[in-house]
Amino acid sequence: MAKIVFGMNLSLDGYVDHQNLPAPDAALFQHWTEHVRDLTGSIYGRHVYEDMRYWDDDQADWTPEQRDFAVVWRRQPKWVASRSLQSVGPNATLVANDLEAVIRKLKADLTGEIAASGPGLAQSLTNMGLIDEYRLYLHPVVVGHGKPFFLGPRPPLRLVASERIGGEVIRLTFVPA
Repeated sequence: MAKIVFGMNLSLDGYVDHQNLPAPDAALFQHWTEHVRDLTGSIYGRHVYEDMRYWDDDQADWTPEQRDFAVVWRRQPKWVASRSLQSVGPNATLVANDLEAVIRKLKADLTGEIAASGPGLAQSLTNMGLIDEYRLYLHPVVVGHGKPFFLGPRPPLRLVASERIGGEVIRLTFVPA
């Protein structure tokens, strides 16, 4: 059975506004590359998926590390939860209806970790009782605005691990209590 994990970078005040968070240092970027490499797949909300489509097309100014990330991101299966998109890119499946049934089937049929990305999607999956683990990658900044990591009431959680990644990021791992 697969495990659904919601994890994102966020500020100390709880926002996932990637435009206002510092760029990842080399260690954090490598961590994300290895994380994606090890995934069974990813479930995206529309907004995060549209941002991540950046990795579908090579850019001339990319570093070797960025090229490596793009390769592993392109390789993994992706499911995109959206009622407004008409199509999705390579190696992606559009989930326009019955999200709960689709995710329950993925969990039952697959093994390993499936990443859930996007606060709106995560709130829906939380309400359905489908998230098995929450990973908060805390950056030492306060941004004061943006989309919060938890869009609705925070579920009861239990801290199971903490780890420093790179120079300044702390990953806190929680499971439903």
